[in-house]
Amino acid sequence: MFGIPGEENLEVIEALAASPIRFITTRHEQGAAFMADVYGRLTGKAGVCLATLGPGATNLITGVADANSDGAPLVAITGQVSSERMHITGHQYLDLAKLFEPITKRTKLVMRPESITEIVRLAFKYAQQEGKMGATHIDLPVDVARMDVPDGIDPMMPQKIRPEYADLETIAQAAKLLAQAKFPVMLVGADAARADITAGITGLAHSAHLPVVNTMMAKGVIRSDDPYAMGTIGIPQKDYQDLLLARADLLLCVGYDIVELAPSRLDPELTKKIIHVSTTAAHVNRCYPPTIEVVGDMAETLCHLAQLTVRIQEPEYAFSLREEMLKEYLPYETDEAYPLKPQRILSDIRRAMRTGDILLSDVGAHKMWIARHYLCDEPNSCLISNGFATMGIAVPGALAAKLLHPQNRILAVTGDGGFMMNCQELETAKREHLPFVTLIFNDSAYGLIQWKQNDRYGHANMTSFTNPDFVMLAESMGCKGYRVEHTDDLRTILEDAFRQDVPAVIDCPVDYRENTKLTERLQELIRNH
Repeated sequence: MFGIPGEENLEVIEALAASPIRFITTRHEQGAAFMADVYGRLTGKAGVCLATLGPGATNLITGVADANSDGAPLVAITGQVSSERMHITGHQYLDLAKLFEPITKRTKLVMRPESITEIVRLAFKYAQQEGKMGATHIDLPVDVARMDVPDGIDPMMPQKIRPEYADLETIAQAAKLLAQAKFPVMLVGADAARADITAGITGLAHSAHLPVVNTMMAKGVIRSDDPYAMGTIGIPQKDYQDLLLARADLLLCVGYDIVELAPSRLDPELTKKIIHVSTTAAHVNRCYPPTIEVVGDMAETLCHLAQLTVRIQEPEYAFSLREEMLKEYLPYETDEAYPLKPQRILSDIRRAMRTGDILLSDVGAHKMWIARHYLCDEPNSCLISNGFATMGIAVPGALAAKLLHPQNRILAVTGDGGFMMNCQELETAKREHLPFVTLIFNDSAYGLIQWKQNDRYGHANMTSFTNPDFVMLAESMGCKGYRVEHTDDLRTILEDAFRQDVPAVIDCPVDYRENTKLTERLQELIRNH
């Protein structure tokens, strides 16, 4: 559990101190929520964050909303004023149930101690099992927290729920559509970014000759060296993946959620057949009207589709696009420019990361480059917040990832803007003996907004700032600090940073003139195809 003690949650803190539950005291409630968010995303089990009433609870909001949007199970617990004082305006009082309602799947106010076991069990059930995973909220008034739970009311254990299988007749209809298509493409989204599903994705891609495009949140669902892997869609500009979708007459959307990527991007003319495969029904959206919805266990569905679908035609157009796309990456592996180009930074990162290691991307211009250029081979080995798309998630998220995977390399990649939003959690990581590495793309600006301004207006306004000395900042918290001063420094620094027994911060100047150059290259790509 992650959070900050406060006057109205002291009873919870006392109970935690007497329990085997590990409580990590954070430096900001938003950091606690992001830690719970990433914990849930990596485990499929709800991460828990705790805050006091009023300002403590409002500080949780962004992280809770991120988890709910991105489909990460999370339970938020907040303190509250005494139940007899909730009908009037008072010190630090807010109606937290109403505040959390639009950003959670379920919010409940505890009014009697005998109801707490049911409310807690329901909070975890809704977060983890009922439809799309997401956030829930429990509001606990201070007077109720002080009451004794009556004898005989014990914690309720979770029930094992067998996954529901999709209707076989519907699967057969989907297989028939797939076999009849002239150029089908598989689009994989975040809900399918699980180890038990990736074998089915690869198996179906090979048996039915389907090129596979993934969203930002589904990187790694198919190995990057697989000939059917066509990379990531989601940067603002049209890219190779858009060319592929434009050619398709059928889209097989597996685990796709419209919060990840605007459905208008998939089929702007509404001419394609769409097969929706997920554990939940498709959202109602006029730009995403599935021809068939196959709702149920995705691994089982993909296995059936592979058995039933017979296709012999190879997607030669996709193979030619893949070859062209991969050739674009090669020159940057030895690029000597300084400040470093984002492509070179990501090439060096890729060499440093091993099987089982995890990269967490913050939100900014670097996220677009990670989505496009960072190649990974396992689901959840590259975490990108792209539902709520929240700045400030990488550092606290990396702490949660290291907590879960202490033997693996954990790398938080962030811009200087996002880093400053939650860099205080480096002290938390140091105190809790959770050494991960943070790599800062330093351009002294909100680079993604500058990119958009330059594309739209030809100039940028009100996006520049100055930075502290990141090396000194890291060292002031007991961490190790590095600054990249030559292009060839980064790879050596990364290896040294991963060997440290304390968190490490790498300040890496980046040349974001590459942003506009990429826009121009992609415009030419689309014109030429």
